[in-house]
Parts: sequence; C-alpha cells; structure tokens
Amino acid sequence: MKIELGVDTLTDSYDYTLPTEMIATTPVHPRDEAKLLVYNRKTEEITHTSFKHLLEFVPKECSIFINDTKVIKARLFGHKPSGGKIELLFNKPIDAMESLVLIRGKVTIGMELIFEDELCCKVLRLNEDGSRVVSFSHRGEDIRFEELVIVLDKIGHIPLPPYIQRDDNSDDEVDYQTLFAQNAGAVAAPTASLHFTPELFAKLEDRHDTHRVTLHVGAGTFKPVDAKEILDHPMHSEYFDISDESSQAIDSPKDILAIGTTVTRTIEYYARTNQRQGECDLFLNPSNLPKRVTHLLTNFHLPKSTLIMLVSSFVGREKTMELYQEAIKRDYRFFSYGDAMLIL
Repeated sequence: MKIELGVDTLTDSYDYTLPTEMIATTPVHPRDEAKLLVYNRKTEEITHTSFKHLLEFVPKECSIFINDTKVIKARLFGHKPSGGKIELLFNKPIDAMESLVLIRGKVTIGMELIFEDELCCKVLRLNEDGSRVVSFSHRGEDIRFEELVIVLDKIGHIPLPPYIQRDDNSDDEVDYQTLFAQNAGAVAAPTASLHFTPELFAKLEDRHDTHRVTLHVGAGTFKPVDAKEILDHPMHSEYFDISDESSQAIDSPKDILAIGTTVTRTIEYYARTNQRQGECDLFLNPSNLPKRVTHLLTNFHLPKSTLIMLVSSFVGREKTMELYQEAIKRDYRFFSYGDAMLIL
C-alpha cells in the first residue's frame, strides 16, 4: 500500500460529497438485505452483493470478533430550575458517581437539572471541549452508573446520530441494537453488526470461531476532525474490556475478521499495549497501520471522520476514496443505518 504522507495526513484529503438522499434514516428489513461491497486487496477485485451472502466471501480459517456493547437510552430532555428547556446526552461514566455528558443549553457549575421520574443531575465541572461533568440523583438519593442505566431505560431516548435528523421511535429500540448486545454503556451502536439476522449469525457461529470484546462507543465517534493535519486531532477515548478467552484468540496466529471499527480499535490497542481493560484512544490511519486485524467489515462513514481514516489504514486513502465513489455511483446507503463493505 502506497502512503503519501503529505496528502494522506491532510484532513481535507478525506472529504467527499454525498447526496443527502443517500444518508440512511432507517435500516432495510430484513437486516441482511443491505448491500455489501467486497474489496479484495490481493486481486483488487470489487464485488457488489448483499449482506446475506457475507459468508461466501469470509475466508474459512478466520476468527470472527464482535462488539457486545449495548446502546443505552442516553438522550434526556429536561429543564433548569428556571424552567428553561435543556437536552442532555450521557457520554460515559468517569467513575461510579460522576459522568461525562454533553448538554444543549447554557448551564453553570452547581446548577441542578431536572428530568422525568425525579431524576436530577448536578453540574460539577465545565470542560473546555464543551463536555460537562455531572452527578446524578434519583428520588433524592445519589445513584451509581449501573442504577442510572435502569432509570435511563425508563425515561431516556435512543441517541440516534445527529445526521439522521429525526426523533427516535419504538422501532429504533430494536433496529439500533445488535443481536448480541449485552454490556450496557454505549451511546452509539457498533453499526457493522446491525446487518446480522439471527439465522445469518447462527451460520457464522457454526462456521467460525467467534469471540466477543466490549468497547462502549462514545459520543466522540461522531466528532469531526477539525485539525488541518489528521495527526493533530485529539483522539477520544472509550472504555474497553477483553476476556481471557478473547485475548488468547487475539494472541493466536489465526487471521481475524473484525466486525466493525470498534472491534478493530479494541484488538489493535491490545496488540500494542497488552492491556485487556481500560480506555482505548487508538487512532488508526495511513501512518498508523493495523498490526493484528487482517480483514474488516464496516459501514460507510462520514467525510473527514476518524472512521474513514481507519478504513484508509487498511487500503490506503486513495483506494478508500475510490471505493466510496464506487458506492455512491451504485446507490449504496451511507452511515449508521446504511450498507456495508468487506475488506479482505
């Protein structure tokens, strides 16, 4: 893969124009009817198919890794003591009692915000990046993160990505969750996994060693790269956890297909640090290539995002932009509820 560091490190080099109608606002049904673009790096062949044919392309001697994080109802609507409306997006716990959030609406340190079901939060700190640190209480009692998740499940909303530009509904509670979602903590879905039907996933498990990792996708995944040079971008961090069994599979010599960018970052962070738990802030791009993941299944990502740069770490920036133009020409649907690409 040819790397042109001058061009490949410029953020503008990862820009492209996408017709608005190609942004998927709902998924296709059944899930595996989504389109699939398959790119073989050895032969440089591009194949257009549908996701239900995925297993026809995945190499047989290949371990599969999925992210079992579960999206929580992280968006809340409430008000200040004055009555002014606010919107809060839970991002992640800092510790058991303090949380990092985004708040739409002006707030000050010490202000208490009020939500349904007697849920309140107190603003503790205002960070320079626009995020806020808060603590939550429910019915007058301070609550921990695991208790907060239960309350959010009752009164919160599915945090659909901003580009979907519609309110969430009951369908999203199923559609924006993977079949194997288990560990609550994400504010965005690992979207490459959304294409699996129970039948297709069962076939995958029958045929391949399948392993789970957890990475709680944070709001930072949607943060655009504002820096002129991509290497100046302050990469967000997200909590991850890898079991004994999964780490042993990563340490084995078998090829790995990562189902999604979150799985890729988790495995690659472990490959570099040998850490099985903590905060992953790895930024893969053409100057920081994957060392362990051999194949990638992913969706089509936002222009100038860290995710399109991650795809470029597998096939190069120039080829990535070519594949995206091919997908646009073929009327693929883009972003979280959109179609998929398999890189072999």
